[in-house]
Amino acid sequence: MNKSAQTDELVFLPLGGSGEIGMNLNLYGHGPAKSRKWLMVDLGVTFGNDTTPGIDLIMPDTAFIEEHAEDLVGLILTHAHEDHIGAVAHLWPRLRCPVYATPFTAILVRAKLMDKGIENEVPLHIVELGSRFTLGPFDIEYVTLTHSIPEPNAIAIRTSLGTIMHTGDWKIDPSPMVGANMDIARLTEIGDEGVRAIICDSTNVFSAGTAGSEADVAASLIEVIRPCLGRVAVTTFASNVARVESIARAAEACDRHVVLVGRSMFRMVSAAREAGYLAGLPPFLTEHDIGYLPNDKVLLICTGSQGESRAALARIVDDSHQNITLSKGDTVIFSSRIIPGNESTIFDLQNRLSERGIHIITERDKFVHVSGHPCRDDLVSMYQWIRPELAIPVHGEARHLAEHTALALELQVPEAITTRNGLMTRISPGPAKVLGEVKHGRLYLDGEILIASDDGTVQDRRKLSVAGTVFVTLVLDAKGEVRGEPQVRLHGLPEEDNLGDTFEDIALDAVDDALAKLPMKRRGDDDAVAEVIRRAVRGSIRREWGKKAQVTVVVTRI
Repeated sequence: MNKSAQTDELVFLPLGGSGEIGMNLNLYGHGPAKSRKWLMVDLGVTFGNDTTPGIDLIMPDTAFIEEHAEDLVGLILTHAHEDHIGAVAHLWPRLRCPVYATPFTAILVRAKLMDKGIENEVPLHIVELGSRFTLGPFDIEYVTLTHSIPEPNAIAIRTSLGTIMHTGDWKIDPSPMVGANMDIARLTEIGDEGVRAIICDSTNVFSAGTAGSEADVAASLIEVIRPCLGRVAVTTFASNVARVESIARAAEACDRHVVLVGRSMFRMVSAAREAGYLAGLPPFLTEHDIGYLPNDKVLLICTGSQGESRAALARIVDDSHQNITLSKGDTVIFSSRIIPGNESTIFDLQNRLSERGIHIITERDKFVHVSGHPCRDDLVSMYQWIRPELAIPVHGEARHLAEHTALALELQVPEAITTRNGLMTRISPGPAKVLGEVKHGRLYLDGEILIASDDGTVQDRRKLSVAGTVFVTLVLDAKGEVRGEPQVRLHGLPEEDNLGDTFEDIALDAVDDALAKLPMKRRGDDDAVAEVIRRAVRGSIRREWGKKAQVTVVVTRI
């Protein structure tokens, strides 16, 4: 055995998706510590919220793997959800590695690359379902699973130090509406070969039983829609192509015509049809056709199930949609789950619907949704097929990962380890062990610019949103005497305090007091003058208001 082989290690390093749900980025390294080859599985995003003003997309910080980009043999994409592919077009220029995806996923990735104008630069390799190929020291095999989007895949990664089963997102669906059945036979065969580690989805580890079948939802939707009067709108995730087919089949059974509403819905349906899915459905109508149909013959499939303000359903409710309205007696069906953190926006949307006399049906009321992720019994089945020596849960918050680790040990998996973003774990040789922590974090897409989450931009915006801003301008002559009156502008502050004094006067008084106390010999330093006034204005406003406004002082010298 050569010296290199004696020092080879197989390691796992998540930079996104471990300790959180979304923004998946997983790295596998093979070789000696100082000269490993790396394989990346998925490169996704999560979405901004009230804590990240001005930020729509958040993605993993790839600084670590950028330093080893020459040893990155490829990026493997498991499926086409945004939290698995959404960062590819933004971050590929930093990595410049080949990308591999099955046809449906590749169609959506190519569209994103075209939007960025780099489709001719990126070596995007389309691989068929069940394909097997080699990248450096990694023998890669795609294994077909079922999920809430076409072509979900587990990735079997074979190396000289053992086999890894990376599940990606999955569920057990015995009757998927779209796509192939789960390849249980192949999973079992790989388990028979021997699997060192399984890296597995943890989303629904707290949910008993099984996730359920899309075919059952399709049958239930018919019974839910049939008694509805007026127009019916069903909102769901655009990426859930199987649900779109379920809704369309239910509409056909209830003698209603389907109208697609929302750009992402059109984009996803177009990609599905290009990949050969959604065949045999009646043609979908556009929103321009709706005026020619009686209300009881219309079924809308809308984006906006999470209450997104710019999605189709919110615009319809706000009467800002150009072509579509909903009225008293119509029905909106939320064929989706509430993603944690979206409760307030969804409930606000539902309240506005209710105020207009529109009936609302959710998964709490009727059987209109099944999850795309494995519940506990599904996880038990996967472990029975794969029979790994080691379990490393991913795709979950800390509590999900801890519970999944406990479940794996309960199922007699010899080793199980809980990890999080940034921790490098040795899978083999020897027992699993955390080797250390690498640089990790988040990148924010601010308009068209990627910024580090710790650069202060978003923190400043949060402060501005809470306590407003005060701008002070002051003109001094060469001797330090004030020329003219200081000027104050306030944004986001109340006009007056509880005694009726304006905050503009409070700020001006603070400027005058600070200057009066500042010796002339110190007025020669513009920065020192600005800082003294900034502190004085901020302190006076805080005493009267109870909040720390952002204060900016500009000193001009003449």
